[in-house]
Amino acid sequence: MEFVEPFVKILLINLILSGDNAVVIAMASRNLPSNLKNKAIVWGTVGAVVFRILFTVIVMYLLKLPYIHLIGGILLLVVAYKLLVDEEADESQIKVGNSLKEAIVIIIFADMLMSLDNVLGIVAVSNNNMMLVILGIILSIPIMLFASQFILRIMETYSFVVYIGSALLAWTAGEMLVKEPFIQRSLSSNTSMEIVLLIGLIVLVLSIGGIQRRYR
Repeated sequence: MEFVEPFVKILLINLILSGDNAVVIAMASRNLPSNLKNKAIVWGTVGAVVFRILFTVIVMYLLKLPYIHLIGGILLLVVAYKLLVDEEADESQIKVGNSLKEAIVIIIFADMLMSLDNVLGIVAVSNNNMMLVILGIILSIPIMLFASQFILRIMETYSFVVYIGSALLAWTAGEMLVKEPFIQRSLSSNTSMEIVLLIGLIVLVLSIGGIQRRYR
């Protein structure tokens, strides 16, 4: 269970957060001929994953510094909130590559800018298990290539899926927050208080985000 639980969380986080990345991949290569389009998607995704691995290693190192768990947890809470309230990306504003090289570069750099949420989520649930981190990043490849559009359609059709995803991210953010030493000392290994904190964060994010979502 120590392996299965974080593995399932990593899978779900990848499913929830890879949708926008898939849109960028599709749009960046849309002007290319079919044979070049496939090459741009494959090589762009491979390059994006390589940089994502480097990014993840850097984040894992930074987590050894003071207050980084706190900052990472807050950033994940923002991601959970934005999942509820953000509008879909405007495809007309996504840059399109007019050559194989340009499309690959667009895919790689766009993914670097958009993958912080994925990286934070994977690192937060991996408990510094490099095998889990690598597995999570490898899983992101087929998800970005094949599953993301399907997941996006489900999230657009069934709004409760978005709330479940936001709740998962809020819980993951809470788990990262409680790893911050001064918060750990405050909780004093009180499991019930930790659970109350995690549930409270979920309720807070879903309440504020839900109100904003209905308003918009």
